[in-house]
This record gives sequence, C-alpha cells and structure tokens, in this order.
Amino acid sequence: MMFDLATIWAAIIAFAVLTYVILDGFDLGIGILFPFAETDQDRDTMMNSVAPVWDGNETWLVMGGGGLFAVFPLAYAVVMPALYMPITLMLLALVFRGVAFEYRWRTERWKGVWDFAFAGGSFVAALCQGIALGALVQGIEVADRAYAGGWWDWLTAFSILTGVAVVFGYALLGSTWLVMKTSSDLQEQMQSFSWPLAFITLALIGVVSLFTPLQNPVYFDRWFSWPQLGYSAVVPILLTYAAYRLFWGLKTNKDISPFLSTLAIFILCFAGIGISFYPNIVPPSLSIAEAAAPDESLAFALVGTVILIPMILAYTAYAYWVFRGKIDPSEGYH
Repeated sequence: MMFDLATIWAAIIAFAVLTYVILDGFDLGIGILFPFAETDQDRDTMMNSVAPVWDGNETWLVMGGGGLFAVFPLAYAVVMPALYMPITLMLLALVFRGVAFEYRWRTERWKGVWDFAFAGGSFVAALCQGIALGALVQGIEVADRAYAGGWWDWLTAFSILTGVAVVFGYALLGSTWLVMKTSSDLQEQMQSFSWPLAFITLALIGVVSLFTPLQNPVYFDRWFSWPQLGYSAVVPILLTYAAYRLFWGLKTNKDISPFLSTLAIFILCFAGIGISFYPNIVPPSLSIAEAAAPDESLAFALVGTVILIPMILAYTAYAYWVFRGKIDPSEGYH
C-alpha cells in the first residue's frame, strides 16, 4: 500500500513540476527575449501578454517543492544540500523578476533597471533550473541516507549543457507564445526568432539525450534494453513529429500550432526524464519507496491534495480563458 501511495505522490509532484515548466517556461522565455524587443511599446506588450497569469504559474513550483518536503522528506533532505546554490539563485532571480513586473510600470527614471531585473531574473532562473536538472540527472551521491557529495558537485559540463538547453527552450516557448498572442511587427519579429531558436533547442535536446545514457549505465538499460525499448522508442518518434509540426506551423504562419508543438516537445522531454529516473526519485540510488513518508502521512496529505489540485486547475484554466486572444498594444493590463 505504501508503495502505491508513494507512486501516486511521485506522479502528483511530477505533474506539478511539469505544469510549472510549461506554464512558467514561456513566461521566463519572454523575459529572456525582452532585451531584443525593438521598442518600449513592444516590451510593454510582451510583459502584458503574461501579466494577468504569471503569478498563478508560481503556484505549481510551490506545490512541487512543498509536496517533495511533505511526502518525500528524505529526498528533500538530500536534494536541497546538493543543489543549494542553483536553487537559491533561482529563487532570488524569481524574486527580482516578480518585483520588476510591478515596479517598471511605476517609474520612468528607473525603468531600465527594472527591465534589466526582469530580463536578468528570467535568464538566471531558467539557467539555474536547467543546471539543477542536469545535476539531478548525473546523480547525487548518497551515504547513510544523507547527501555525501561536495559543495560544487552540481557544477559540471553536463549540468551547464542542460542549463543552456533550458534557456534556449524557454526562449522558444516565449517566442511561440508571442507569435500566438501578438500581431503586426512584434509577431513577425518573434516568428523570425522562433526559427533559429527551434533549431538550436532541438540540437541541444539531441546532445543532452545523447549524453544522458552515459551518465549512468542504468539509464542506458532503461532506454535500450528489451522490452523497455518497445515503449521508450515512442518518445523520440513523437518528438520528431512535434518538431515537424513546429516547423510546419512556422512555415505556414500559423499562430497557435508552433506554441502547442513546443509544449509537446517539452512534455516529451519530461517523459524521457521520467523513463530515465523511474523508480528512483533521486538518482542513482534513492527510490520512490525509500524516500517516502509513512503511509499514514501520505494518505492524510492526499485527501487535501485531490481537492486542491482540481481547484487550482480550474482557476488556471479560467484565468487563461478570460485573457485569451491577441494582446492590444494600446490597452495595457496595468
């Protein structure tokens, strides 16, 4: 029973993290692209496209982190000291970025400072998320149920590679979001950005995918041994199709298709990480069952969660529905 509840909770946390990535990813991507906008009005439009919904996206980050602390305390106790620096930098970057959302509208003299805070915070947050992911994929050393590695174990060539990949991937999400939400010159500029960003993102996904099985022999077996190969092969096949739909949407000047295709690419990459990790929650040696809290705690927390998640999903869906459609540059959210 405990294993079943632990697996359910692992799926809930994975869902929360994935939801954060696909919702806040384009938000961060807009910040990464912010310095490349041609005019102040374009920058205002870019920020207004996410201003009504960006703070709600952070809910999923809180749920993922809080859920990990509550139901997988051992995993939390291992991951936090191992990734203390990138996680701290990410949170500080998100703070600066969040403050910039409001302050840049209240000042003219310091507007450039808050523009820098928004763009810099977005870039640092995305980079740190990718570095933390890479450090997790390459494995965290555990001994006697505690982190046994060094202070700088998270900083490797592989983690830097995944950090750069996430930055470009989020930028692609941001550009395709703006293709969907804007019009005229800004839409054309973002469409022109989406082409190189798509090529670079897919190339980096390929390189990271190539090196991931080399981080741990277990990853290689989970991807290439039979019968696992029968279902793991579905991921790159679907990824190829999503990439085709992305380029087709850009070539035919579609508004929605490029963004949805990019979301599909992120979801498939997340599925690939799940194939590599399962049944571990902290590679290479800490399993979901070993890291889970007592059965009674899992069941108690699950009762509230099955009520809370549908409420958050309903609110999120309603917010995006209310603010659907193209952004009018003459009508700001603020």
